[in-house]
Amino acid sequence: MDRRRRWIGGGIGSFLVLVGGFAAFAQPPREGTELLGASAPPWDVAEWINSKPLSLDELRGSVVLVRWWTGPECPYCFTSAPTLNAWHERYRAQGLVVIGIYHHKSPTPLSREYVVRLVERYGFQFPVASDPGWRTLKRWWLDRRERAWTSVSFLLDQQGVIRLIHPGGSYTAEDVQAMETMIQELLKTVPPASSIPTDGDPDA
Repeated sequence: MDRRRRWIGGGIGSFLVLVGGFAAFAQPPREGTELLGASAPPWDVAEWINSKPLSLDELRGSVVLVRWWTGPECPYCFTSAPTLNAWHERYRAQGLVVIGIYHHKSPTPLSREYVVRLVERYGFQFPVASDPGWRTLKRWWLDRRERAWTSVSFLLDQQGVIRLIHPGGSYTAEDVQAMETMIQELLKTVPPASSIPTDGDPDA
C-alpha cells in the first residue's frame, strides 16, 4: 500500500511539473506579432531634426529602427535613450539608420523648438521627426486596436519589412539583447555605404 501511495504521489507530482512546463511555454504571443513580415507603410511626419526629410523609399537597402518617443511624462522614453544612442553610434557605419518619431502628449503646445529641446536633452544625434496628430503612429500601430503602450519600436529589414517589434515601455536586458542580435543579423547583408548622414545639416 505504501509503495502504491508513493507511486501515485510521484505520478501526480510529475504530472504537475509537466503541466507547469507547458504553461510556461504557452504564454500569450507578444503584442504586435501579427504585424511581423508585413511591409511598413509610408510615414507622414514633419519637422525633421538632425537630417533632411527622409522617406522609407530612400532608406531601402538599410536596416531601419523606428522608435516612437515622447516627452518627460514618459520615463521609459528617457531611459531607453542611451540604448538608442549607442546603437546609432555602433552600427550606423554598417548600415543601421535609427529614426526617432516624436508623438506629443504634453499640455505644452507642440512646436519645433519644444522637440529640439527634448532631442538635445536626450542626446539624440540620429534623425528625428514629429508625428502631428499621431497620424503615422495610428497607421503603423494603433489602427483600431487597443495597445498598452505608444512608445513602440519597429525594426525593418533592407526591403522595409517588419522583422521585430518592441511594443513599448522599458527596454529590458532581454529586449536589448534580442534587438541587437536581430540588428547584427540583418546588417550582415547591408553594404557599408548605406548609412545616412546625420550631422544636422539639412542639405547633407
